[in-house]
Amino acid sequence: MTTARYRVLVCDLRTDTLLDVLPLHEVSVEDYIGKAGSLTGTVPTPSPDMAERVRPLLVPARTALWVERDRDIWWGGILWSANPQSDERGNIKVEVQAGTFDTYLEHRQLRTTHRARTTDQLDIARDLVDYAQAQAGGDIGIEYDTHLSGIQRSRTFSASDQPKIRELLDKLATAENGFEWRIRCYRDPDTGRRIKLLDLGYPVLAPEGDDVVLTHPGHLLTYAMPTDGTTVANVWQARGSSDNRNQTAASKPLLSELLVAEDDLADGWPRLDGSSDHQSVDEPEVLNNYARAEAALARRPQVIPEITVRLDEQISPDLLGRYIRLRIRDLWHPDGYDHRHRVVGINVSPPERGRSESATLTLESPYGSSPS
Repeated sequence: MTTARYRVLVCDLRTDTLLDVLPLHEVSVEDYIGKAGSLTGTVPTPSPDMAERVRPLLVPARTALWVERDRDIWWGGILWSANPQSDERGNIKVEVQAGTFDTYLEHRQLRTTHRARTTDQLDIARDLVDYAQAQAGGDIGIEYDTHLSGIQRSRTFSASDQPKIRELLDKLATAENGFEWRIRCYRDPDTGRRIKLLDLGYPVLAPEGDDVVLTHPGHLLTYAMPTDGTTVANVWQARGSSDNRNQTAASKPLLSELLVAEDDLADGWPRLDGSSDHQSVDEPEVLNNYARAEAALARRPQVIPEITVRLDEQISPDLLGRYIRLRIRDLWHPDGYDHRHRVVGINVSPPERGRSESATLTLESPYGSSPS
């Protein structure tokens, strides 16, 4: 079997100009739908020449890192931390940590009030990214397409709240009938250019393609299926902003409708309360919208399967959002487990001395996946 070749491209964040190609050891890269991904690794600097080469390149917050696997882009993001370390013999290595390009939006705030009236929610998301990139020094080359969801919303984002662009996108996406988003990295097949695409999916990001069938015994090296009941709630209410218009009275927060899953209580579930805070929301219907979406997610224990698989031609970052058919027969599943899951996270460990190449896939809860 031919060993895959990995390279790490070091680029200027704003222009994407290639600065160098560096060795990176002890690498782990991960990407997700619904949260930021990361890269960790170490850059060895065994000589004065290598130290001189590396020192000016690894500048946190202004350097982009791209991970290639056999010339295909498998990960892209921003260097946020570089930590040079010396051992007792004077050997130097630099630990690096980076986040996917969406982490840039965690460091950008809304400085002017933004209003949208009966606007498609995906266009509101694009407008927020446009705002971030229109400011001097703010353009890092995030691109997007123009498809729509058909869901129109009215929103006011106040500059006085100093909201982060990432937080606004996440809140918009998690509303009832919301969407999913990530920044997908790939190489343009025609031009070879590295692309950072604001990938918007309604109702979810679900690339086309046949289901990938993974079996245990077989493709799977290990699996885990933790079930968490600490987040379960069948009675839900959301809190919005406080009403401070009457200065002589104590302020009271806006409350959503109280949502009670009566059928769960009738079915024998204990009453379990949950709540959420949306301090910038001052419109009752918008708050009710958030509450309904959150209540629906909280009604059942969260099952977040993780499987570790050998890398072959079926496994790549393009699996994010796609469905797999997971088939297991073992001591825990003597009658067989056969379910369809969507891939919502991928963590890749390149081959190292004494370690083969593998990938860990995070799967959507069965309650969130399509029927098997």
